[in-house]
Amino acid sequence: MKKGERTRERIIRQAAPLFNQRGYEGSSINEIMAATALEKGGIYRHFRSKQELAAEAFDYAWAEAVKTRRHDIDTVANSVDKLKRYVANFVERRGSVPGGCPLLNTAMDSDDGNAVLRTRARRALENWQNFLSSIVARGIKKGEIRRQVSKTKLANLMIATLEGAVMIGRLEQSLDALRDAQIHLNNYLETKVRATN
Repeated sequence: MKKGERTRERIIRQAAPLFNQRGYEGSSINEIMAATALEKGGIYRHFRSKQELAAEAFDYAWAEAVKTRRHDIDTVANSVDKLKRYVANFVERRGSVPGGCPLLNTAMDSDDGNAVLRTRARRALENWQNFLSSIVARGIKKGEIRRQVSKTKLANLMIATLEGAVMIGRLEQSLDALRDAQIHLNNYLETKVRATN
């Protein structure tokens, strides 16, 4: 990797927590300069705009969140247990980018007009939905998940429950809502999703 590529990656990695915690509008170029220890010209040598940097920082933060949430999921054989492991990872493991869920943060931050970030957040949501849906589809095919379960509805239920719990937890400064969400989802997966023989 060339020096310029390493510098670009370092800028993204160091700017990601700032954007994730303060949002696009709340992150000034001076704060980005301080976080990266670069002058404005050093940053704009690698990015055409603050918006381009914010989009790359979101992609980085989201990739880190995905990696954390999918930790060891491939070691679990049963589809329902995979979904439960995913929920456990979401609740019990923290991402390497401070500030909470990058998707939730960016979706709220970009809702009022930042089309670039909104598009990135929308793509991330679709990938998340597709990932969970694919586990459900395989589980139905293998007879581990009830045939009448809608893969799309279950994916959305899981995402909405977890993200809603994140929002409540941030306001209450507590993990209680996330733990309650985990208990609820685990119970739902066992009683409404797992196929009974």
